[in-house]
Amino acid sequence: MKKNLALYALVAAALIAAPLSLRAQNAASTNAAAAAAPVAKKHGLPFHGKVAAVDATAMTVTVGTKTYNVTSSTVITKDAKPATLADITVGETISGYAKKDAAGKLNATTINVGKKGKQKE
Repeated sequence: MKKNLALYALVAAALIAAPLSLRAQNAASTNAAAAAAPVAKKHGLPFHGKVAAVDATAMTVTVGTKTYNVTSSTVITKDAKPATLADITVGETISGYAKKDAAGKLNATTINVGKKGKQKE
């Protein structure tokens, strides 16, 4: 009888401990996944100002003292219509968003040519 009681106690202890160890494993894997995935910003770093320089060869536009790279994925609009880097001239007001790449360069994701808050006609 004592052997059966000891066996039941051992089985009961194993059943109680199993869910605890599973929860600890799940929590550890969830924490590792959360730490590994960095939180991405939705739009990036905003910018706004007058264009100081446009370099079609280097595919860059300079606003103030910061230079933004224009990539094939950069969306450029002028007067709410699609535009290109060639449509941007020095002295114009632009705004948009940029993201830093692994090398620390600012890649423009969007560029809007024209004054901020300009009304569509």
